[in-house]
Formats: sequence, structure tokens, C-alpha cells
Amino acid sequence: MDKNQFSLQKMRDFYAQTPNVPIVLEEFGFYSEDLWKSQGHWKEGASWQELFGLDEWSKHSLGELGWCEGSFFPVFEDKVLEDRGEYELVQDFAGRSVLFFKGRRSGFMPEYVDHPVKDMYTWEKNVKWRMEYDVPERHASIARSIEWAKDAERKGFIMCQNLVGGYMYLRSLMGPEGALYLFYDEPELIHDCMETWFNLADRVIADFQKHVTLDEIFLAEDICYNHGPLISPDMMREFLFPYYQQLIGNAKKRQLDASRKLHIQIDTDGNAEPVIPVYQEIGMDYMSPFEVASGSDVVEIRKKYPNLLMRGGIDKRILASGREAIAREVDRIMPFMRAQGGYIPTCDHGVPEEVSFEDYMYFRELMAEYGR
Repeated sequence: MDKNQFSLQKMRDFYAQTPNVPIVLEEFGFYSEDLWKSQGHWKEGASWQELFGLDEWSKHSLGELGWCEGSFFPVFEDKVLEDRGEYELVQDFAGRSVLFFKGRRSGFMPEYVDHPVKDMYTWEKNVKWRMEYDVPERHASIARSIEWAKDAERKGFIMCQNLVGGYMYLRSLMGPEGALYLFYDEPELIHDCMETWFNLADRVIADFQKHVTLDEIFLAEDICYNHGPLISPDMMREFLFPYYQQLIGNAKKRQLDASRKLHIQIDTDGNAEPVIPVYQEIGMDYMSPFEVASGSDVVEIRKKYPNLLMRGGIDKRILASGREAIAREVDRIMPFMRAQGGYIPTCDHGVPEEVSFEDYMYFRELMAEYGR
């Protein structure tokens, strides 16, 4: 079995929650990349797979439906609104006013100063029309993605429809504080935004499903902070779940291969444990990334939810605490989780600069033992 076939088999075993088999070797991402390159550890052009011994990609993301923001055609003009010396206020592609360091727009958390939706008028004027399905540029982009998806399915890849989740989408439109007020003050606006989200997502997914069968729907949600959800379960059920249930139900009915199970992943930072049973109401069976600093412990959560597929849960702080701490944490988590199946260990967010390259490579050596 070659490397690609082995990676695909490991991913299929993950979805089947097969116990005591080689685990998928992946990583969430690297905020440490620039530093490690400057230190000469990470050569330009080197892939994650070859540098860190990770598995070949075996999942194909269909896209076209946003990630942390909605899918706009056209996007907003990216322009500098104000020069503030060492900072600049910029209008980004999602219509937000964002404060950046001048000349640097990545590698740190920017400050979001303003958002494009404040009421029904600004929603309709600034944004709603950008989420129309019948736009030539959108159709051309979808057509390209369909061809890539067909090729990936022919190769046996896992087919994943990734899209911005409802809460993340609303937050990007209104801001985290503005959205919370509007849930109460203008519930009809929230429903109109969500109906627009659903109408676009349903039609785009239907386009893909004429050609490929889905294995997963991935909702980028980020609905939690360090103490739990940012909105109540009742609000989730009122404002998000009707649209999720219809979207998932429609997708299941359209599957070309009706025998393939459609997995539902919710990705949220923060303390996600309180919302696990809530999201299970819509069929969620896969969650990530289990931020340890917010109280998420993948071992304890797996004991409570034995059928939940899980990805993440490796404490970024421990990766920065030296080899003894790393070894203890791997020994605490991995024998149990590998025996359970259905777990992909990754850092609980991007690997930070505080983690040395040498210690991260030691972590990867330990994980490789479980991936063989």
C-alpha cells in the first residue's frame, strides 16, 4: 500500500471509529512558521507532510461557501480608510473596518473596529445582494470547483463540504457584540440573514451533489468562549437550527450514493463541552478543536460521548513546556484515544511561536509511533 492509499485508509478508519489502528497524522496549523523559517528550520517550499512526517492529504474540501465570513460576489473593496501612524484602518473583503499594523496584516489578531450590518437597511444595502446565487462569477467559480471535486472523488478522497456556520457568519456581519444585541432587538433581521445563508448554501451544495457524494459537512462555527457558548441553547435552536436541519436534511436526500454516511462536524474554539448535546440534536457526530485552556479535555469528553469523532485537544502550552511535559501529555492522551478510535490529535489551534522547532519535532516523533 503506497503513502496515499495508507493515508486514505487511515482517514476512513477514523470516520468508522475503528479502534487500535494507525491514527491520522495532521496538524491544525503553524503560527510559528515565519519564526522557524527565519531560524533556518523550515525551508521555503517545503510541505508540512515532508517536514513533519504528516500524512498525505486525503480529504477534499469543496468550498464556495465562506469560512469565517459569508461567500460574497463581489467582495468589498479592500482599501485603506485611515492612516494612524504605525497602524492603518482598512476596509477588508468582508466590509469590516479593521485596524492592522501598517504593512503587516497576518500573524496576529487584528482589531475589528466596525462591521457592515447594523440593521435591516444596512444588511440589504451593503451585504444581502452579495450573497445572490445567480451571479456569473459565482457560477464560474463553482464550475471550477466541481471539476476539482470530481477528480478528487475519482482518487477516493473524502468529500467535505466546508462552509461558514451561522453564528460565525452573523458575527462577521455584525460584530460579536452587535450580533448579541440584534438577536434581541431585531430577530427578523437575524432570520433574514440566516435564510439568505441557507438559500445560497443549499443551492451550491446541490450543484456539487449532482456530481459527487458527500462524506462530511463542516460548519466553521466558533460559538464558544472560555466559559461556554456565546448564545444560549434556546437561541441556537431558534435562530440557527431550523436552517441547519433543512440544509442537512436536503443534503442527505440528494446523496448519489445513499449508503455513504454524511458526517456533521462543528468547529468551535473555547469550551465546547456544554454545546455537544445541543449540536447532537442536528446530527453532529464530529467536533474540533477542543481548546485545553478553556477546559476541554479530549479524554474526559470521549468518556462522556463515546461515539463522538474528535480532532484537536493537544495543549499548545504543553508543547511549549519542554520534552518531559510533552511526553507526559502524549502518554496521558494517546493510548486511551487510539484504543477508542475516531480521534485525530492536533494542536488545539495553530502551533505558536513559543514552541521551539526541536520540541515540536520531538512531539511529531512521539505521534509517529501511533500513526504506523
